[in-house]
Amino acid sequence: MKKTILLFSLIILAKIHAQKWKNDEQYIQRFAAYAVEEMEKYKIPASITLAQGLLETGGGQSRLAQQGNNHFGIKCKEDWTGKTMKHTDDAPNECFRVYNDPRESYEDHSKFLAYRKYYTNLFKLDIKDYKAWAHGLKKAGYATNPRYAYILIDKIEKNRLYEFDNTNSKEVLYTVLKLYPALRDDKIFMAKLDQSKASSKPITVTVPYEQTSYAKQQQKVEKIKTRAEVLNTLLVKNHPNGGKKFVIIPDDVELSVISQKFGISESKLMRWNELDGTSLRKNDVIFLEGKASSGNVATYKTKVGESMHEISQKFGIRLSKLYDKNRMAYGEQPKSGQLIYLKDRKPRS
Repeated sequence: MKKTILLFSLIILAKIHAQKWKNDEQYIQRFAAYAVEEMEKYKIPASITLAQGLLETGGGQSRLAQQGNNHFGIKCKEDWTGKTMKHTDDAPNECFRVYNDPRESYEDHSKFLAYRKYYTNLFKLDIKDYKAWAHGLKKAGYATNPRYAYILIDKIEKNRLYEFDNTNSKEVLYTVLKLYPALRDDKIFMAKLDQSKASSKPITVTVPYEQTSYAKQQQKVEKIKTRAEVLNTLLVKNHPNGGKKFVIIPDDVELSVISQKFGISESKLMRWNELDGTSLRKNDVIFLEGKASSGNVATYKTKVGESMHEISQKFGIRLSKLYDKNRMAYGEQPKSGQLIYLKDRKPRS
């Protein structure tokens, strides 16, 4: 009976997780264009705006978003003269802004950051450095959660929201289609895409949909060229921690290229490197065999924005072991300057 209850609970949790992921995808597909438009107007990374929207609304499911079109949890403040609603957040029945539509909420969020002195230093940062922006928001006091920056970074990297920092309002739908190819079967989305093409000048499409045969051939040539360059420059090294074999990725490439080069299945590479996707980025460390369970040095002090996964790759330690040694919950990220234990387990405080 206990086993049946446990199995049923696991099924329910899996369904909840799957539904949440679906909500996140739908949210991105619907509101990415707003985030990119705001990026063009106010120089705020679209990835940051989208990640904040996802987090604040729970993938668009929050009461504030659904009833008040408020996607960023912005409270009334003394300068707000529009509609309001009561909602319990940090305290019972707090006053929150209500907007006529989500687009107003996105623009008000941009103004909230752009016109307040607390966030002035954010606009000195590189617009494509989402990690610096995430930590800058936390430092400026945007949220009270001590892990706020790491939560934003996790949202961005899991959903590849950084792709929207490299697009513009004319090409944003192509970027959405690149991330979610199944939208080709969505008539409403494709109608929007057609409308976008009709209302703008011809643009270079980087997604292999609805292209001429020549464009497809050119894209194929570029892919072959990129793959050949990667294969030619890959150098297998032995890691100082136990001599484990690894390579450093010289350019953005798919995991399948590494898999074919070394005759190792993608599933093994994903398991050994604790990957949650098959897209590799320049300077990623990829192990060609299982990592060690302990480090070759005692401790390491983290740098700004560094994740536990990055540390595990740097020192060739299995991610689960790294979390266990430091008595941290899986998914939790370290603070800048935090001492990470690599050999022995962190002493109890």
